[in-house]
Amino acid sequence: MKDFVHRYVLHNIGLKLLSLTLAVGLWLAVTRDPVAEVAVEVPIEFHHFPENLEISSESIPQAQIRVRGPERIVRRLGPSDIHAEIDLNGAREGERTFDLSAHQIRAPHDLEIEQVVPSQLRLAFDARMIRELEVHPRVIGNFASGYSIGRVIVDPPRITVIGPKKRVEAIEAAITDPVDVSGTLDQGTFVTKAYVSDPLIQVLHPAPLRVTVIMEKSASRSR
Repeated sequence: MKDFVHRYVLHNIGLKLLSLTLAVGLWLAVTRDPVAEVAVEVPIEFHHFPENLEISSESIPQAQIRVRGPERIVRRLGPSDIHAEIDLNGAREGERTFDLSAHQIRAPHDLEIEQVVPSQLRLAFDARMIRELEVHPRVIGNFASGYSIGRVIVDPPRITVIGPKKRVEAIEAAITDPVDVSGTLDQGTFVTKAYVSDPLIQVLHPAPLRVTVIMEKSASRSR
């Protein structure tokens, strides 16, 4: 019996007592850690997006996630630590409602998801369309006396856009930023950009445009 006590109880008794003290201290620290709640707003992430579709809904809200957990973790929590994810696999043209619950939220494992707002998200989908648009230059300014615009050349004259089919079909043309030709007597070339008014339509490979404005003398008035 003495050998048993000496071998299994008293052997390295100092290290065993130290380990026990540390374990008790850690347990007390965890059990005494106050609980806190916080609401974090995060963008909604879409996964498995069908290549032939575009979202045609004009606005997509952010998700407000209310979480609960140890205060030491909640204090360090940032938007990049929480992810609201919706799987678009199987989505088709038209409207569809997606649930947004705790199952779609990724957060540190020590936190509990208390609430997700909104709990559902309704999205409209349309076929993806790529189309070339003519670029219309917008020329402004005070022309020199006796001069008027003779010709305007845009290079390149067209741009390529992509977006929901119905919205792309409704766009007639892209326009340039204002080109001010005040004081131009012969011709001037200006570097500018094209603009599409619909926020759901994107310009593919955006690049600066060159707008050349050729002025001409106005015909003299006969007396």
